[in-house]
Amino acid sequence: MGGSLPTPVVLVAGLHAAARTTAVDRLLAEHPGSLAIHHDLSHVTHGRVRRTVRDTTGVLDTAEVRLAHGCVTCTVREDLLPRLVTLAPTATLLIVDLWDSVEPRSVAEAIDCDAAREVLRLAAVLTALDAAALPDDITRGERLTEIGRPAAAGDRRYLAEVLARQLEYPTGLVLHGGDEDDRELALRVLAHLTPFTPVHGAGALPPVARATVCTGELAERVDPATAQLPGDLQTDEIVTTVWRSRRPLHPGRLFEAVDELVTESVRSRGRFWLANHPSELLAWDAVAGIVSVEAAGPWLAALPRAAWDLVSPARRLAADLAWDPEHGDRVQHLVFTGPGLDTDRFHALLGSCLLTPEEEEAGMDAWARYDDPFAPVLIKENA
Repeated sequence: MGGSLPTPVVLVAGLHAAARTTAVDRLLAEHPGSLAIHHDLSHVTHGRVRRTVRDTTGVLDTAEVRLAHGCVTCTVREDLLPRLVTLAPTATLLIVDLWDSVEPRSVAEAIDCDAAREVLRLAAVLTALDAAALPDDITRGERLTEIGRPAAAGDRRYLAEVLARQLEYPTGLVLHGGDEDDRELALRVLAHLTPFTPVHGAGALPPVARATVCTGELAERVDPATAQLPGDLQTDEIVTTVWRSRRPLHPGRLFEAVDELVTESVRSRGRFWLANHPSELLAWDAVAGIVSVEAAGPWLAALPRAAWDLVSPARRLAADLAWDPEHGDRVQHLVFTGPGLDTDRFHALLGSCLLTPEEEEAGMDAWARYDDPFAPVLIKENA
């Protein structure tokens, strides 16, 4: 590559290996002089990773990498990033073909670092999807270990959980395989789950050579406080419904409703607040019946105004736009997607979990004494 300009890097993620390979092959064909690097993590639990480098003609180099700790993070730190830096002067484009269950965010942020910025430029983050498999896979509750695709020793993640991360983070999605009906259903699913992300066919990939990705902006799209959440939508049998309220939620009543909310929806996420945790922005994340509730930092209303300078401009803007005279930026904003959701019943169930007017009138001292079934999770997250 002539001059000293950074070499563009494209990440291609995805659980569906055939779709991913098709996208990588297309990028290699469209960019003469490009190289693709892949780490096979099928034996990562034993501290061994096989690395392959190829171009349009075939495999150029393969090696077994031994790691002190078998995990994605150490693979990126100890081998991927140094190898990309080494290959950069000889390549017009570097394509990172990620292992099936790798979530692209950690790799993108590792590449988009100060130490490598003069040599590497992150140009795109793509997730390749099999149109026939996508609708079923987003509903599958198996752990990765049960299907033989863990990315580290002790990997406890679920297939649908990983797929959701691969769908919601990237700059573009590439749809491959299946017949016309499969593709139409997959596009309907994606319209609900990732309405702001462009979807491309495997034969019409987005231009990447001159693009630049800001990982900070990608993070803001998925981080709980600033996430771009889907809106209300109904397409045939698939329904997405948005529930918003300013009033606080009762911890006990919400906990009792969790099972019903997550088993009748396929994907749900958002931010919310509990009456007995008025300072904490809580993140709701559920897919295929598996729910996670985590503390995601303070609401800005709980901070002195001077401390606002410590948070991102996007976070400040989101708070300003949604500011409420009584509750500040505290809000219930949850989005549920599933087949045939009864929107009215969902909203009624969630509304029944809010404090009654009498409970609100009692004030924060009374709220703090509520039994809290969420406490073990929130205490662990804050520890």
